[in-house]
Amino acid sequence: QVQLVESGGGLVQAGGSLRLSCVASARTFSVFVKAWFRQAPGKGREFVAAINWSGGSTYYADSVKGRFTISRDNAKNTVDLQMSSLKPEDTAVYYCAAGPQGVTTPRSSNSYIYWGQGTQVTVSS
Repeated sequence: QVQLVESGGGLVQAGGSLRLSCVASARTFSVFVKAWFRQAPGKGREFVAAINWSGGSTYYADSVKGRFTISRDNAKNTVDLQMSSLKPEDTAVYYCAAGPQGVTTPRSSNSYIYWGQGTQVTVSS
């Protein structure tokens, strides 16, 4: 069983930056595809970004492309999300997720089997 714990959320003004981090409990986390999703109040869970096991392939939602960067450190079992030029519409609970190697639809929440508890990000206007 892999446990994921997110950190780094908080309150920031529009235009500001935050860095989210997710650490996993198991060493085998390094072979998983990893992703960030978010859920705003009253809305469904939305794909944000994903990264393959080597870090060589990354995927982004159009709404965050050019502003957010996903990265991973397999030695530390972490996946980070650097968020810049934040907008009020980025306000949501952000979730870290992990799926098995070989995921073919990294943008789908159904591809992921492990989820963190979430961290709140609030962007004020």
